[in-house]
Amino acid sequence: MLDSIFRGLFDTDMTAVITVTDFLLCVGCSLVIGLLFALTYTYRTRYTKSFVVTLALLPAVVCVVIMMVNGNVGTGVAVAGAFSLVRFRSVPGTAREIGVLFLAMGAGLIAGMGYLGYAFLFALVLSLVSLLYSRLSFGAAKKAALYKTLHITIPEDLDYTGVFDDLLDTYARSWELVQVRTTNLGSLFRLTYHLTLRDAGTEKEFIDKLRCRNGNLEISVSQQENSTYEL
Repeated sequence: MLDSIFRGLFDTDMTAVITVTDFLLCVGCSLVIGLLFALTYTYRTRYTKSFVVTLALLPAVVCVVIMMVNGNVGTGVAVAGAFSLVRFRSVPGTAREIGVLFLAMGAGLIAGMGYLGYAFLFALVLSLVSLLYSRLSFGAAKKAALYKTLHITIPEDLDYTGVFDDLLDTYARSWELVQVRTTNLGSLFRLTYHLTLRDAGTEKEFIDKLRCRNGNLEISVSQQENSTYEL
């Protein structure tokens, strides 16, 4: 009776039917694998609850989809097209988010094919490698602290062309003026530079000399954003 409830309407004698026990075993293993990936991702990473929950559930979802394909080539092609829609998210993801999503989908695919041991081994090895790379700061820029974004406010009667060039050449290895805009109803200019400092210890001295040039108006220095170039 139980097997007839979970039997497909279009199943035939030639169709391999998944038993309820096998189904629950594969889904349970996929949920454990998803939890492992979610816990690994939260290590030394800024995250949201919604993303972590989705990551924990994704292997089980992929596992069920693969089990339902069950050798049907046409359905498999349709599923592959549906999975490709994951890239059309409204919010662009970082490289690590995209990578861990593919890991979760890969683990779910392996579990859906019935290779539960390989699925656990895959998840364990990739999680350990991910933790190791995070611990070692693998791929991190060694001089990231020197990459700065500088905002300088100047009065409208001050010609900003070349007025700070000598100071920038002295305290920065490289620099670039990336934006000029008016503020305070046009009575002030706000200049934005991307620069690489020669020495992080001279930052205050650099700002003090800039204040002498811009009439002690607002100056801000922040870490240079590189999220748009992360991929």
